[in-house]
Amino acid sequence: MLSYYALKDNRVVEDGPGAAHVIVVVDPDADEKKMLIATYGIDEHTLNSALDPDELSRLEFEPEHVAMIYRRPLNYTGGDRLTFKTSAAGLFLFKDRIILVFKEDLNIFSNRIFNRVSSLNDLWLRILYSSISHFLEHLRAIYEVTSELEAMLNTSQENRYLLQLFALEKSMVFYLNSIMTNGVLIERIRNNPARFGLPTEQVEFLDDMAIENTQCQRQADIYSNILSSLMDARASIISNNLNVQMKTLNVITIAIMVPTLVVSAFSMNVAIPLQRHPHAFWIIMGFATASVVLTAAWWITRRTK
Repeated sequence: MLSYYALKDNRVVEDGPGAAHVIVVVDPDADEKKMLIATYGIDEHTLNSALDPDELSRLEFEPEHVAMIYRRPLNYTGGDRLTFKTSAAGLFLFKDRIILVFKEDLNIFSNRIFNRVSSLNDLWLRILYSSISHFLEHLRAIYEVTSELEAMLNTSQENRYLLQLFALEKSMVFYLNSIMTNGVLIERIRNNPARFGLPTEQVEFLDDMAIENTQCQRQADIYSNILSSLMDARASIISNNLNVQMKTLNVITIAIMVPTLVVSAFSMNVAIPLQRHPHAFWIIMGFATASVVLTAAWWITRRTK
């Protein structure tokens, strides 16, 4: 699917194919791919890389354009079971237009950072910056969800909370890798500002973007370590709780076995004391009760030492 946009009055507005400065391609079919390759000279491998969800960020200089593959987070939906996913996107820069290639539909220009766009260079820089902002928003959401799960785990033994925590930890690995590869892409652009024709103010914006991405990476690294530590701590707590429960069960078992031993001794089919005593039953029950009391007293004394 192809959509066309133009820069008018410092804004990105939807327009027809003739006057379009920006072409957004979402999950192109075979005919659309052939058109992009034949008309704009986009390399077929690079085009397919933009549609590969596992492709890493990179920068390539072609004779007629510049090709960028960058990572971006996908919009989160509740059905993902707390799995935050990332994907690749293609950004192809020509002298008079930009072509964006996405695997999934994304209303990218709804972000407020596109309210005032002065040029095509300004536009593609803001597109990269919007990806960083999107990562930061998701990281804040992940931190809030982690705090809620931590509170639930303190009062619940259900496995579903542990599985959700594991899904978040897995998501953070992919997020951290995507942010790191985006950082490599931004660094390559910073090393070649003249090839993009970037003026001083846009180079400064690129420097700010690099700093923002570095902070995003550090934040993702911190959250990833927190999730990993939380999983390890939870596993230790579960193991400790299991040991305490097994200990309690052993004490209960011993407390039951002692009076059972007394009663069993007086139930043997041989001559034993008190077998003809009129109060033999109550005497035996007294012995059994006394054994329970002595066992309990021993256990309490042992715990207080």
